[in-house]
Amino acid sequence: MKEEDAGPPKRELYAVLQVSPEATDEEIRKAYRHWAQVYHPDKYQDLHMKEIATQNFQRICEAYEVLSDENKRQIYDIYGMEGLTSGLELGPKLNKPEELKEELERLRRKKEQEKMAAHFRPSGTILANLSLPKFLDGDGIMRGKFGSSRKFWGAAASAVLRHQLSSVSSIEFIASAGLRALIGVQTTRRLSLHSTATITIAKSLRDGSINLSNSWIRQLSETANGNIQLFLGPESSLAVGWQKKDEKMSAARELKIGTSSFGASAHYTRHFSSVSHGRIAGRFGSTALEIEVGGGRKVSNFSTVRMLYTIGIQGIFWKFELHRGGQKLIIPILLSKHLNLTFATGAFLIPTSLYFLLKKFVVKPYYLQREKRKALENKEKTSAQVQEARAAAEKAQQLLQNVANRKRNRQVETNGLIITKAVYGSEKALKKGEVLKEVNDELASEVIDVTVPLNFLVNDSGQLKLHEGVKKSGIMGFCDPCPGEPKQLYVEYTYGGQIFEVMVDDYTALSMPQESHRV
Repeated sequence: MKEEDAGPPKRELYAVLQVSPEATDEEIRKAYRHWAQVYHPDKYQDLHMKEIATQNFQRICEAYEVLSDENKRQIYDIYGMEGLTSGLELGPKLNKPEELKEELERLRRKKEQEKMAAHFRPSGTILANLSLPKFLDGDGIMRGKFGSSRKFWGAAASAVLRHQLSSVSSIEFIASAGLRALIGVQTTRRLSLHSTATITIAKSLRDGSINLSNSWIRQLSETANGNIQLFLGPESSLAVGWQKKDEKMSAARELKIGTSSFGASAHYTRHFSSVSHGRIAGRFGSTALEIEVGGGRKVSNFSTVRMLYTIGIQGIFWKFELHRGGQKLIIPILLSKHLNLTFATGAFLIPTSLYFLLKKFVVKPYYLQREKRKALENKEKTSAQVQEARAAAEKAQQLLQNVANRKRNRQVETNGLIITKAVYGSEKALKKGEVLKEVNDELASEVIDVTVPLNFLVNDSGQLKLHEGVKKSGIMGFCDPCPGEPKQLYVEYTYGGQIFEVMVDDYTALSMPQESHRV
């Protein structure tokens, strides 16, 4: 996964003015006046320097134009520059932060749906049940089924017509044919910023029964939500659930009580990296008692494969799954209906061992080679962009040079904060280059020397602060030398005659001097 996709918002406009994302209007105005004095074209007589100043002054003005406008700043804080260019019209109907956030979230979901729809029009599940015992008995190995992606309807084929009634409500008309032929209607409404309710009514075309379901979903925190589902019909039930999902894990629990059955289920998924995960799940009740373990791997932006091992009262299973957009291919293989400890252990250990062997000697080398190839392709693709950005950063440093030298000389006189070396760029390049030494020619293209701009940022009190959550490539005199790669900033400095050094990640705050940086 690219670093830009995984990290927090870039917030480069805050870096341009060198202010915190929590800065007040007065702090933003003060920063603008400070940088405007540095880069105002009228200060320079030389035509070359005037041209450089004009380019950087425009960046300062663009940043101030957004951050000094309350509505534009709110949009930028949530969705960056993309939000400002998304076509959202500000007016009296969108004058509160909550309303702006809700409307931008709606636009984001709409774009994601359009992007997914461009790749996957249909939605459904193909289930192919394989039975090893039946195959050994000569009865055939497979029986298949095509089902709707909606478990509630469980139809062989279905059609859904959806209409958006407003920004907070929608209605769907459902018609299904097959083993569970039915017609129905479902309406969904967002009750508040954190609550959603759904009502579904469906009539079976086979026995004439009517099913009514109500569900309420409440967001409990940024990563968790709870839900209550009430089903009324021939098999009425009440279900209460909880889900939590963040970048590293997802978990869910559900308790369901029906007129003729009851059950509970839980699952926990741990993401080991951006492409692989492990999963453990359990189900028990009046009709089920089983444990499921396994894992999966993301093979593309839209596709994930998963292998699971299940043991329970119904037997021992392997299950293979392919998830691609709204489509699923599920292949459960019944290995044995009898719970034999030796067979169950072998059924778990043999494929697990094969998986780790394949991962180590086949899959991992393949992905490392592919990532290396992608990195080279990305480097070639962005080389012109990087060269242009590097040239712009060097020009910006030219304008900072004189003031940076004066500030450095003052710090030398007072034995204050003096930046002796600062390098920003690829995390891998900095580690390979052993930053205490000079970065070699091979790695030089992935880093940029930022000693001048950091000396410029040292204040009269002999302190320097870079703010949390702000991408450092946006700082005046910096640039992104390796788009798509994780970056770090390495700094060597002296203070009070002592030597210090520190390395921080791209979005991490940095304050100097600090006793913890002492060599």
